[in-house]
Amino acid sequence: MRMIAICLTVMLGARAGYACQLALVLAVDVSGSVDEREYQIQMQGLATALRDGTVIDALIEQEAQVTLIQWTGSSRQRQTIPWRAIGSAADVTGLADEIAANRRVWRNYSTAIGEALLAAEHALVAVTHCKRKVIDVSGDGISNEGVLPRERHASLAEMDVTVNALAIETDDDDLTGWFYENLIRGEGAFVITANGFEDYPAQIRRKLQRETTRQLSHLP
Repeated sequence: MRMIAICLTVMLGARAGYACQLALVLAVDVSGSVDEREYQIQMQGLATALRDGTVIDALIEQEAQVTLIQWTGSSRQRQTIPWRAIGSAADVTGLADEIAANRRVWRNYSTAIGEALLAAEHALVAVTHCKRKVIDVSGDGISNEGVLPRERHASLAEMDVTVNALAIETDDDDLTGWFYENLIRGEGAFVITANGFEDYPAQIRRKLQRETTRQLSHLP
């Protein structure tokens, strides 16, 4: 009995040391290739995905912290929704409502994905107490300005950050392949493909389900 008590104490102590099990950065493409209708598809689709029951349960279970970054060209990335602590279904639906109403801050600029990663790194400094850190990048084009995504991988590795991606395919450039080779990193990192913006809502739901629940069974 004494050994069992010791084990329980250790397990509870480990859990207490990581009250937040997941810090999730939602990095949304607002570059010039994304028109206003496509921007709204992303925001409304992301909000709807967050209201999915599986996602809500996972975020609550992990006492998650979630933030949203809009990104485009160099020096144009902004954390438009600060970190939100998730402790209830109301917290998640409140965040979803914020995202659905989040106004676009830029148009007509380039695609600086490496700069988006750098902005996410800076944001993650505020949640170092979270056990797992994930950057969720969605975009419809390869990086064409600023630091290259792979140049941020060493720093991200030091912070133990996983980068997943949603490739919105709109032409024949094989964005999915480019994201696999240049953007994602970390244990279990993955890319999900949306066949155009109309497919985005279904695929961002799949993506959030996968990255929020992937490690639930391994929590201490």
